[in-house]
Amino acid sequence: MNNEQVLEQLMGRIVGPHEAVAAEASAHVDALTKPPGSLGKLEQLVIRLAGITGEARPCFDRRAVIVMAADHGVVEEGISAFPAEVTPQMVLNFLAGGAAVNVLARHAGAHVICVDIGVNADLDHPDLVSRKVRKGTANMAKGTAMTRGEAIEAILAGAEVVSTEVAKGTQLFVTGEMGIGNTTASAAVMCALTGTAPASAVGRGTGVDDAGLQRKAAVVSQALSVNAPNADDALDVLCKVGGLEIAGLTGVILAAAANGCPVVVDGFISTAAALIASHLAPLSAEYMIASHTSHESGHAALLRELGLKPMLDLDMRLGEGTGGVLSLHLIDASCRILNEMATFASAGVSGGTNETNETNETQPTESSSDSADSSVQGELSS
Repeated sequence: MNNEQVLEQLMGRIVGPHEAVAAEASAHVDALTKPPGSLGKLEQLVIRLAGITGEARPCFDRRAVIVMAADHGVVEEGISAFPAEVTPQMVLNFLAGGAAVNVLARHAGAHVICVDIGVNADLDHPDLVSRKVRKGTANMAKGTAMTRGEAIEAILAGAEVVSTEVAKGTQLFVTGEMGIGNTTASAAVMCALTGTAPASAVGRGTGVDDAGLQRKAAVVSQALSVNAPNADDALDVLCKVGGLEIAGLTGVILAAAANGCPVVVDGFISTAAALIASHLAPLSAEYMIASHTSHESGHAALLRELGLKPMLDLDMRLGEGTGGVLSLHLIDASCRILNEMATFASAGVSGGTNETNETNETQPTESSSDSADSSVQGELSS
């Protein structure tokens, strides 16, 4: 079986969420000692998590942040405020536990897994997961970033990391990445798959000035012109204007969905990977939890394209999985509400009527069960 067939097999394992389990969780949420729907998005979130996992009382004791690291040849076009050498240096920082994602992951009780999928350096560390496909992509402004075969290999590498973790008992995944130049690649992916103009898709990334922002948009335009990626073929887009870490995260998302695990999507780069995954296997979107809206210009539009609504909006643009890890606290809170909060029956509390209404008539209030099906099929409603 060749790699393309292995990928097809992986995607074939993705099925829709467990609607009956989601409905069971929804009914229990409505029986808790509170007005129906009063915990808003937390209620909708835990109903989705129940449907994703098939567990009416979901709990995520073991969770992992998978940080995919790779370099980008397009950096030679001057699209980053930082040099390419920062990628391997930051990988070593992750492995030493000193990056922002390490700090936030420790706080959230998550394990950070750093994967070298395409760093343009020889790295050796006992905790590094080495799955290098090649030493960085080629300059997409001058030609194809990688071959189709390399893109598929990187996707399967990401999937393999997930499969290994699932075998260890990991129940939830957070996407993270590191790669100088990857906001430019992500913007190109976005433009190719959605028709967005480069000027609207590019952001400041590592902190480029106005001239740098214009240069990024021009480079994305040039890459799209030179490579002419096929919008109807997500793999063609990925190999022509994407990145190895974007491909790896695509594999993480697909494998999480295939294993019935929620995958918390971080920022702009992770969401570009989510967009590719959704084009390859539309049902994979049902397993995606949007963590936050980053400060990158195109991120909110990408989330809308996927039908995902984020939990947080903190003007962050660091990547690494930082927004995803922060959202774990809300995921834990929603699960604890479902698992630990008393019901009206168990607490001996009267419920079901509006006691302030002189006519004692129940006021029309939308319950979480009313929206259970839409909660399973879509992201958190605003």
